[in-house]
Amino acid sequence: MSSKASITEHGAVLLGKSVACDAFDDSKPLRVVTHAHADHMIGLQRSLRTCEKVLMTKATKDLIDVMKSPLFLMGGFVEILDYGKTLHYGEESITLFPADHILGACQVLVEDAEGTRIVYTGDFRIEGTLVLEADVLVMEATYGSPSCRRPFNSEVKELLVSIVREGLKRGAVYVFGYHGKLQEVMQILRDADVRVPFIVPQRVFQISKICERHGMRVGQLLRLEEKEAKEMLERNQPCLAFYHMGSRTRVGRGCFRVYVSGWEFDVPCREIADKEYVVALSDHSDFDGLMEYVRRSKPKFVVTDNFRIGYAETLARHIQKQFNVRAVALPKR
Repeated sequence: MSSKASITEHGAVLLGKSVACDAFDDSKPLRVVTHAHADHMIGLQRSLRTCEKVLMTKATKDLIDVMKSPLFLMGGFVEILDYGKTLHYGEESITLFPADHILGACQVLVEDAEGTRIVYTGDFRIEGTLVLEADVLVMEATYGSPSCRRPFNSEVKELLVSIVREGLKRGAVYVFGYHGKLQEVMQILRDADVRVPFIVPQRVFQISKICERHGMRVGQLLRLEEKEAKEMLERNQPCLAFYHMGSRTRVGRGCFRVYVSGWEFDVPCREIADKEYVVALSDHSDFDGLMEYVRRSKPKFVVTDNFRIGYAETLARHIQKQFNVRAVALPKR
């Protein structure tokens, strides 16, 4: 079993004989991109040049076209694989399943000639993700420590809406988060009937429109460069401005600011300065969610992702102790 899945020192998740996920590996003819975040697109240009096929969902391709350029993926053979559809390659079959993370995110199931089910979760939230039964399970470990528990998950959306409404009484509210999560916040606020203009820079606008095309409800957006948007922000009128987290030191200084972050476990919302709040909205499972996936998946062997940020070694120890199955963190540190 242990020979059927691994994670290389460069972050490639290797499944069976044919598949490398989320980083380049020259030993596998197929590459899967589980979603459009940078730590899962490692070495993608090399994969495009050398792999027979690079597999992803349509939404992931659309996001990469915006985040990179429409020409980026033309450097190789990209095959769109819809959720639930199976690609046969040699003696193996590859199927993608939805993962509740960002738009287009997927889990990967490889079934080999011996009937072994090899599953890679990618990044996921347990609440909206179908758990796949596996013989060999490779899983993310972002919040793989018992210290990373969120007993208050059900309260977070209501608190987010409440804080935003409070901020709008004072004028413009700046929301900072990562691509994918920003659009989730937009949808939460639209669903809560928050009726103020949503202002976005060009990149956030493009990604939001992709999300809307694939069914998310982001509503009408004003681009930052439009005269009306500039005037609203300059006059501190009630509106919402959505920015990538990387812009937090450059814009909205002195204004009402909300940061959405998964690295909050003690309380669902925390005031960090005057008019500045962190809200614990995560697109990853907490420790209990990760353990619940293992319980329901019933694997015989588990690999935890020790390349990307997280607690892979801790998670592997707890899986082995609680479920009495072999679990290892890879790559070895």
